[in-house]
Amino acid sequence: MNRRNLVKLLGISSMLPILTPITNSELFAQNEKIEIIKPNRLKKGDKVGVIAPASNASTPEEIAKAKEIIEYFGLVPVFGTNLMDGDGYKTRSVRGRLRDLHQMFEDRSISAVFCIRGGYGSASLLDGINYELIRANPKIFLGYSDITALHIGIFQNTGLVTFHGPVMLSSFSDFTERSFRRVLFDNHSIGVLGNPATEKRRNNNSVYTIKSGKANGRLIGGNLSLISSLMGTANEIDTKNSILFIEDVGEQPYSLHRMMTQLKQSGKLDDANGIIIGKCEDCQPSGSQNSLWDYSEMEAYLDIFRDYKKPVFYGLLIGHTREQLTIPIGLGVEMDADLGVINIMESAVK
Repeated sequence: MNRRNLVKLLGISSMLPILTPITNSELFAQNEKIEIIKPNRLKKGDKVGVIAPASNASTPEEIAKAKEIIEYFGLVPVFGTNLMDGDGYKTRSVRGRLRDLHQMFEDRSISAVFCIRGGYGSASLLDGINYELIRANPKIFLGYSDITALHIGIFQNTGLVTFHGPVMLSSFSDFTERSFRRVLFDNHSIGVLGNPATEKRRNNNSVYTIKSGKANGRLIGGNLSLISSLMGTANEIDTKNSILFIEDVGEQPYSLHRMMTQLKQSGKLDDANGIIIGKCEDCQPSGSQNSLWDYSEMEAYLDIFRDYKKPVFYGLLIGHTREQLTIPIGLGVEMDADLGVINIMESAVK
Protein backbone atom coordinates (compact mmCIF):
# COMPACT_ATOMS: atom_id res chain seq x y z
CA MET A 1 0.00 0.00 0.00
CA ASN A 2 1.24 3.48 -0.85
CA ARG A 3 2.49 5.22 2.29
CA ARG A 4 0.34 8.25 1.54
CA ASN A 5 -2.74 6.07 1.84
CA LEU A 6 -1.80 5.21 5.41
CA VAL A 7 -2.29 8.79 6.53
CA LYS A 8 -5.74 10.38 6.64
CA LEU A 9 -5.98 14.15 6.63
CA LEU A 10 -8.70 15.34 8.93
CA GLY A 11 -10.37 18.52 10.13
CA ILE A 12 -12.63 18.78 13.18
CA SER A 13 -14.43 22.03 12.49
CA SER A 14 -17.97 20.66 12.56
CA MET A 15 -18.39 17.50 14.59
CA LEU A 16 -19.71 16.41 17.95
CA PRO A 17 -18.24 12.95 18.48
CA ILE A 18 -19.93 10.68 20.99
CA LEU A 19 -17.17 9.16 23.06
CA THR A 20 -17.26 7.17 26.28
CA PRO A 21 -13.97 7.31 28.17
CA ILE A 22 -13.73 5.53 31.48
CA THR A 23 -13.56 7.61 34.62
CA ASN A 24 -10.55 7.88 36.89
CA SER A 25 -12.13 5.63 39.51
CA GLU A 26 -12.67 2.92 36.93
CA LEU A 27 -9.26 3.41 35.36
CA PHE A 28 -7.16 3.23 38.48
CA ALA A 29 -9.21 0.46 40.05
CA GLN A 30 -7.94 -1.83 37.31
CA ASN A 31 -4.25 -2.06 38.14
CA GLU A 32 -3.10 1.14 39.80
CA LYS A 33 -2.55 1.99 43.46
CA ILE A 34 -2.06 5.69 42.91
CA GLU A 35 -4.59 8.06 44.45
CA ILE A 36 -5.53 10.87 42.07
CA ILE A 37 -5.61 14.35 43.63
CA LYS A 38 -7.36 17.22 41.88
CA PRO A 39 -6.44 20.82 42.75
CA ASN A 40 -9.02 23.55 43.34
CA ARG A 41 -10.17 25.56 40.34
CA LEU A 42 -9.02 29.12 39.78
CA LYS A 43 -11.24 32.08 40.67
CA LYS A 44 -10.91 35.77 40.04
CA GLY A 45 -8.69 37.35 42.68
CA ASP A 46 -6.68 34.18 43.40
CA LYS A 47 -2.96 34.55 44.00
CA VAL A 48 -0.70 32.70 41.58
CA GLY A 49 2.94 31.86 42.25
CA VAL A 50 5.30 32.41 39.30
CA ILE A 51 8.54 30.44 39.24
CA ALA A 52 11.37 29.57 36.86
CA PRO A 53 12.39 25.98 37.63
CA ALA A 54 14.26 25.74 34.31
CA SER A 55 15.75 28.78 32.53
CA ASN A 56 15.36 32.09 34.31
CA ALA A 57 13.41 35.19 33.44
CA SER A 58 16.23 37.12 31.82
CA THR A 59 14.83 40.66 31.68
CA PRO A 60 12.43 42.93 33.59
CA GLU A 61 10.35 43.03 30.38
CA GLU A 62 9.67 39.31 30.74
CA ILE A 63 8.49 39.80 34.30
CA ALA A 64 6.18 42.55 33.03
CA LYS A 65 4.77 40.28 30.31
CA ALA A 66 4.03 37.55 32.85
CA LYS A 67 2.38 40.06 35.19
CA GLU A 68 0.28 41.41 32.33
CA ILE A 69 -1.14 38.04 31.27
CA ILE A 70 -1.84 36.89 34.83
CA GLU A 71 -3.70 40.10 35.67
CA TYR A 72 -5.61 39.78 32.38
CA PHE A 73 -7.18 36.62 33.82
CA GLY A 74 -8.12 38.47 37.01
CA LEU A 75 -5.40 36.79 39.07
CA VAL A 76 -2.73 38.22 41.34
CA PRO A 77 0.90 37.31 40.53
CA VAL A 78 3.38 36.48 43.29
CA PHE A 79 6.89 36.16 41.87
CA GLY A 80 9.47 33.74 43.22
CA THR A 81 12.58 35.30 44.74
CA ASN A 82 14.88 33.28 42.47
CA LEU A 83 13.08 34.13 39.25
CA MET A 84 15.86 36.34 37.84
CA ASP A 85 18.75 35.17 40.00
CA GLY A 86 21.94 34.82 37.93
CA ASP A 87 22.42 34.86 34.16
CA GLY A 88 20.87 31.50 33.33
CA TYR A 89 20.45 27.96 34.62
CA LYS A 90 24.23 27.57 35.08
CA THR A 91 24.38 30.47 37.52
CA ARG A 92 21.11 29.67 39.31
CA SER A 93 21.40 27.09 42.06
CA VAL A 94 19.17 24.04 42.22
CA ARG A 95 18.64 24.93 45.87
CA GLY A 96 17.23 28.35 44.98
CA ARG A 97 14.90 26.99 42.33
CA LEU A 98 13.69 24.28 44.71
CA ARG A 99 13.11 26.89 47.39
CA ASP A 100 10.77 28.82 45.09
CA LEU A 101 8.87 25.66 44.15
CA HIS A 102 8.46 24.56 47.77
CA GLN A 103 7.53 28.01 49.04
CA MET A 104 4.77 28.38 46.47
CA PHE A 105 3.24 25.03 47.39
CA GLU A 106 3.64 25.62 51.12
CA ASP A 107 2.05 29.09 51.05
CA ARG A 108 -1.68 28.49 51.68
CA SER A 109 -2.56 31.86 50.13
CA ILE A 110 -1.25 30.71 46.73
CA SER A 111 -3.83 28.93 44.55
CA ALA A 112 -1.65 27.87 41.62
CA VAL A 113 1.98 27.64 40.52
CA PHE A 114 2.74 28.85 36.98
CA CYS A 115 6.10 28.46 35.24
CA ILE A 116 7.28 31.57 33.46
CA ARG A 117 9.16 29.61 30.77
CA GLY A 118 10.76 26.28 29.91
CA GLY A 119 14.33 26.14 28.62
CA TYR A 120 16.66 23.84 30.51
CA GLY A 121 17.27 22.57 34.04
CA SER A 122 14.03 21.22 35.52
CA ALA A 123 15.27 17.63 35.71
CA SER A 124 17.99 18.71 38.14
CA LEU A 125 15.28 19.46 40.72
CA LEU A 126 13.70 16.01 40.77
CA ASP A 127 15.93 14.44 43.42
CA GLY A 128 15.35 17.32 45.83
CA ILE A 129 11.60 17.85 45.57
CA ASN A 130 9.60 17.41 48.77
CA TYR A 131 6.78 15.37 47.28
CA GLU A 132 5.03 15.00 50.64
CA LEU A 133 4.78 18.79 50.84
CA ILE A 134 3.19 18.91 47.40
CA ARG A 135 0.79 16.07 48.19
CA ALA A 136 -0.30 17.83 51.37
CA ASN A 137 -0.82 21.16 49.56
CA PRO A 138 -2.32 20.29 46.16
CA LYS A 139 -2.72 23.17 43.73
CA ILE A 140 -2.62 23.81 40.00
CA PHE A 141 0.85 23.41 38.49
CA LEU A 142 1.22 24.63 34.89
CA GLY A 143 3.91 24.61 32.20
CA TYR A 144 5.33 22.67 29.27
CA SER A 145 8.54 21.89 27.36
CA ASP A 146 11.38 21.43 29.90
CA ILE A 147 8.73 21.51 32.66
CA THR A 148 7.83 17.97 31.49
CA ALA A 149 10.37 16.63 33.99
CA LEU A 150 8.42 18.17 36.88
CA HIS A 151 5.07 16.99 35.51
CA ILE A 152 6.30 13.40 35.44
CA GLY A 153 7.99 13.60 38.83
CA ILE A 154 5.08 15.29 40.61
CA PHE A 155 2.34 13.10 39.16
CA GLN A 156 4.14 9.79 39.61
CA ASN A 157 5.22 10.62 43.16
CA THR A 158 2.07 12.34 44.44
CA GLY A 159 -0.90 11.58 42.17
CA LEU A 160 -1.56 15.32 41.76
CA VAL A 161 -3.13 16.21 38.42
CA THR A 162 -0.83 18.78 36.79
CA PHE A 163 -1.35 20.76 33.60
CA HIS A 164 0.62 20.69 30.36
CA GLY A 165 -0.14 24.10 28.96
CA PRO A 166 1.18 27.59 28.25
CA VAL A 167 3.95 29.21 30.24
CA MET A 168 3.60 32.86 31.18
CA LEU A 169 5.68 34.01 28.20
CA SER A 170 3.48 32.12 25.72
CA SER A 171 1.54 34.16 23.17
CA PHE A 172 -1.95 33.30 24.55
CA SER A 173 -4.00 33.35 21.36
CA ASP A 174 -7.81 33.38 21.61
CA PHE A 175 -7.87 29.58 21.25
CA THR A 176 -5.18 29.18 23.93
CA GLU A 177 -7.13 31.44 26.27
CA ARG A 178 -10.37 29.51 25.79
CA SER A 179 -8.72 26.18 26.55
CA PHE A 180 -6.90 27.68 29.55
CA ARG A 181 -10.13 29.00 31.05
CA ARG A 182 -12.11 25.85 30.24
CA VAL A 183 -9.69 23.52 32.02
CA LEU A 184 -8.44 25.62 34.96
CA PHE A 185 -11.41 27.85 35.88
CA ASP A 186 -14.32 25.47 35.26
CA ASN A 187 -15.06 22.48 37.49
CA HIS A 188 -17.47 20.91 35.02
CA SER A 189 -16.70 18.00 32.70
CA ILE A 190 -14.08 19.12 30.15
CA GLY A 191 -15.43 17.15 27.21
CA VAL A 192 -13.82 16.99 23.77
CA LEU A 193 -10.47 18.71 23.17
CA GLY A 194 -9.16 19.13 19.65
CA ASN A 195 -7.63 21.58 17.22
CA PRO A 196 -9.45 24.65 15.94
CA ALA A 197 -10.32 24.64 12.24
CA THR A 198 -8.99 27.39 10.02
CA GLU A 199 -11.05 29.28 7.49
CA LYS A 200 -8.62 28.75 4.62
CA ARG A 201 -9.02 26.21 1.84
CA ARG A 202 -6.23 24.13 3.38
CA ASN A 203 -6.63 23.53 7.11
CA ASN A 204 -3.36 24.45 8.82
CA ASN A 205 -4.49 22.71 12.01
CA SER A 206 -5.30 19.32 10.50
CA VAL A 207 -4.46 16.06 12.22
CA TYR A 208 -3.20 12.87 10.61
CA THR A 209 -4.37 9.39 11.48
CA ILE A 210 -1.37 7.05 11.66
CA LYS A 211 -3.23 4.10 13.23
CA SER A 212 -7.01 4.14 13.34
CA GLY A 213 -9.13 3.49 16.41
CA LYS A 214 -10.08 4.56 19.93
CA ALA A 215 -8.43 3.85 23.27
CA ASN A 216 -8.92 4.66 26.97
CA GLY A 217 -6.20 5.42 29.47
CA ARG A 218 -4.70 7.96 31.82
CA LEU A 219 -3.18 10.93 30.02
CA ILE A 220 0.57 11.14 30.55
CA GLY A 221 3.50 12.59 28.63
CA GLY A 222 5.08 15.85 27.52
CA ASN A 223 8.22 16.87 25.66
CA LEU A 224 9.84 13.92 23.89
CA SER A 225 13.41 15.05 24.57
CA LEU A 226 12.70 15.29 28.30
CA ILE A 227 10.90 11.94 28.40
CA SER A 228 13.87 10.36 26.64
CA SER A 229 16.37 11.98 29.02
CA LEU A 230 14.61 10.50 32.08
CA MET A 231 14.81 6.92 30.84
CA GLY A 232 16.76 4.75 33.28
CA THR A 233 16.21 7.14 36.19
CA ALA A 234 13.93 6.93 39.21
CA ASN A 235 11.54 9.24 37.33
CA GLU A 236 11.35 7.23 34.11
CA ILE A 237 7.89 7.68 32.65
CA ASP A 238 5.34 4.97 33.42
CA THR A 239 3.13 4.45 30.37
CA LYS A 240 1.17 1.41 31.53
CA ASN A 241 -2.57 1.83 30.97
CA SER A 242 -1.96 5.28 29.51
CA ILE A 243 -2.65 7.51 26.58
CA LEU A 244 0.87 8.77 25.92
CA PHE A 245 1.23 12.23 24.38
CA ILE A 246 4.52 13.63 23.10
CA GLU A 247 5.60 16.91 21.56
CA ASP A 248 8.82 18.62 20.53
CA VAL A 249 10.22 21.50 18.49
CA GLY A 250 13.23 22.05 16.24
CA GLU A 251 14.20 18.38 16.13
CA GLN A 252 15.19 16.83 12.82
CA PRO A 253 13.41 13.62 11.79
CA TYR A 254 16.40 11.41 12.51
CA SER A 255 16.50 12.74 16.08
CA LEU A 256 12.78 12.16 16.56
CA HIS A 257 13.18 8.66 15.13
CA ARG A 258 16.06 7.94 17.52
CA MET A 259 14.10 9.00 20.60
CA MET A 260 10.98 7.15 19.47
CA THR A 261 13.11 4.04 18.84
CA GLN A 262 14.27 4.27 22.46
CA LEU A 263 10.69 4.38 23.69
CA LYS A 264 9.76 1.53 21.37
CA GLN A 265 12.62 -0.74 22.39
CA SER A 266 12.09 0.00 26.08
CA GLY A 267 8.46 -1.13 25.84
CA LYS A 268 7.00 2.30 26.57
CA LEU A 269 4.99 2.41 23.34
CA ASP A 270 3.67 -1.12 23.80
CA ASP A 271 2.71 -0.36 27.42
CA ALA A 272 0.57 2.59 26.31
CA ASN A 273 -2.98 2.08 25.08
CA GLY A 274 -2.62 4.79 22.43
CA ILE A 275 -0.26 7.55 21.27
CA ILE A 276 -0.84 11.24 20.51
CA ILE A 277 1.93 13.17 18.74
CA GLY A 278 1.81 16.94 18.92
CA LYS A 279 2.46 19.14 15.91
CA CYS A 280 6.21 19.67 15.65
CA GLU A 281 7.35 23.04 14.36
CA ASP A 282 10.64 23.20 12.43
CA CYS A 283 11.13 19.43 12.40
CA GLN A 284 12.29 18.86 8.82
CA PRO A 285 15.73 17.72 7.58
CA SER A 286 18.18 20.56 7.11
CA GLY A 287 21.80 21.12 6.18
CA SER A 288 24.04 18.08 5.99
CA GLN A 289 21.30 15.84 7.36
CA ASN A 290 19.56 15.92 3.98
CA SER A 291 22.21 13.54 2.67
CA LEU A 292 22.21 11.33 5.78
CA TRP A 293 18.49 10.97 6.40
CA ASP A 294 15.85 11.00 3.71
CA TYR A 295 12.74 10.49 5.84
CA SER A 296 10.40 13.35 6.51
CA GLU A 297 9.02 13.77 10.01
CA MET A 298 5.83 11.88 9.14
CA GLU A 299 7.76 9.09 7.43
CA ALA A 300 9.80 8.65 10.61
CA TYR A 301 6.60 8.09 12.60
CA LEU A 302 5.19 5.75 9.96
CA ASP A 303 8.33 3.64 10.25
CA ILE A 304 8.17 3.54 14.06
CA PHE A 305 4.48 2.58 14.09
CA ARG A 306 4.54 0.31 11.02
CA ASP A 307 3.48 -2.78 12.99
CA TYR A 308 1.79 -1.01 15.91
CA LYS A 309 -1.70 -2.30 16.70
CA LYS A 310 -3.01 0.61 18.76
CA PRO A 311 -4.41 4.03 17.77
CA VAL A 312 -1.96 6.82 16.92
CA PHE A 313 -2.52 10.29 15.51
CA TYR A 314 -0.37 13.33 14.80
CA GLY A 315 -0.90 17.07 14.91
CA LEU A 316 -2.64 17.99 18.18
CA LEU A 317 -1.70 21.51 19.29
CA ILE A 318 -0.17 20.61 22.65
CA GLY A 319 3.27 22.14 22.76
CA HIS A 320 5.51 24.59 20.91
CA THR A 321 2.72 25.99 18.77
CA ARG A 322 0.99 29.35 18.76
CA GLU A 323 -2.41 27.76 19.37
CA GLN A 324 -2.07 25.60 22.47
CA LEU A 325 -4.34 23.33 24.46
CA THR A 326 -4.16 23.05 28.23
CA ILE A 327 -4.45 19.37 29.11
CA PRO A 328 -4.54 17.61 32.50
CA ILE A 329 -1.89 15.01 33.19
CA GLY A 330 -3.18 11.97 35.07
CA LEU A 331 -6.88 12.01 34.21
CA GLY A 332 -8.66 9.17 32.43
CA VAL A 333 -9.44 10.04 28.79
CA GLU A 334 -10.50 8.49 25.54
CA MET A 335 -8.61 9.28 22.36
CA ASP A 336 -10.07 8.95 18.89
CA ALA A 337 -7.32 8.69 16.30
CA ASP A 338 -9.76 9.02 13.40
CA LEU A 339 -11.18 12.33 14.65
CA GLY A 340 -7.92 13.51 16.19
CA VAL A 341 -9.42 14.41 19.58
CA ILE A 342 -9.38 13.42 23.22
CA ASN A 343 -12.48 13.33 25.42
CA ILE A 344 -12.36 13.96 29.17
CA MET A 345 -15.63 13.14 30.89
CA GLU A 346 -14.85 14.89 34.16
CA SER A 347 -13.34 18.09 35.46
CA ALA A 348 -9.63 18.44 36.14
CA VAL A 349 -10.22 20.74 39.11
CA LYS A 350 -12.54 20.79 42.11
